Amino acid sequence: MGRALYGPGGFFTGAADRPADHFRTSVHASPLFAGALLRLIDAVDEALGRPAELQIVDVGAGRGELLAALRALGADHGRFRLTGVEVAPRPAGLPAEIGWRPDLPEPITGVLLATEWLDNVPLDVAEVDAGGRIRRLLVDPGTGLESPGADIDAADRFWLARWWPRARPGDRVEIGWPRDVAWADAVATVHRGAALAIDYGHLRGDRPGLGTLTGFRDGRQVPPVPDGSRDLTAHVAWDSVAAGPGYPYRMRGQREALRALGVDGGRPPLDLARTDPAAYLRALGAAGAAAELTDPDGLGGHRWLLHEIGVELRGTI
Repeated sequence: MGRALYGPGGFFTGAADRPADHFRTSVHASPLFAGALLRLIDAVDEALGRPAELQIVDVGAGRGELLAALRALGADHGRFRLTGVEVAPRPAGLPAEIGWRPDLPEPITGVLLATEWLDNVPLDVAEVDAGGRIRRLLVDPGTGLESPGADIDAADRFWLARWWPRARPGDRVEIGWPRDVAWADAVATVHRGAALAIDYGHLRGDRPGLGTLTGFRDGRQVPPVPDGSRDLTAHVAWDSVAAGPGYPYRMRGQREALRALGVDGGRPPLDLARTDPAAYLRALGAAGAAAELTDPDGLGGHRWLLHEIGVELRGTI
């Protein structure tokens, strides 16, 4: 999975097209999403006392779409420093004011963002056989054929015992401790401020019996063959990830989080259509975009995980 996504010729490193050509995220759906994040960033800025410089770091930045949207909405007024963290080269046409690097800067005073990054942090998938053995699942990149591999190791067993304890014969489990480590390491770079991860996921009480690993290409769901031609993604074990950094956290569904930040998807009043038809049409379009962002069967099914580091945020999510 790691080589297929991030190795030479990998999906995120070697493709001539953009990842956005293959799948749709909240960032691509509407600028309302970036606007909501900017309101959260402003709350962090206020809690920090409006420092001389506020860092906004987007890990797994794709082609910089979120940072460009934040800048377009006003997050570039002298004090804000925007930085994308991505293994791919700097995208052509990205505004010069946005920094680009392959690793996280530290220390960060400000906001660390990870929107649909954790689902692409590579992990192993294992399968429980009829005798109860838990064996790694191997996939041939050329044919897509699956076969059982060696038994999982002690670290995997330790993680499963705590976070995926009810696996039965025939079940597939996604061993999530690499995501826990990745997120804890990312949060550790924040000196003061907040760290926010947004992604699809599940909790210990509702782990999926057949796992969630899948692929996306050209806007369609496809088999998760690790050949570099497609996105490979698996849902996040949120309770496990949240426990790693050791900081207070809040977890909300995207629907609830966006509503708390002023994005509710409500239709504009019909009276507005009579008094200002153009304003009504604009508001109607915004309501449609908000509805997509908050749809519980779509993007609204994401969870938001927010850690507070040296600050207390009130009136946010």
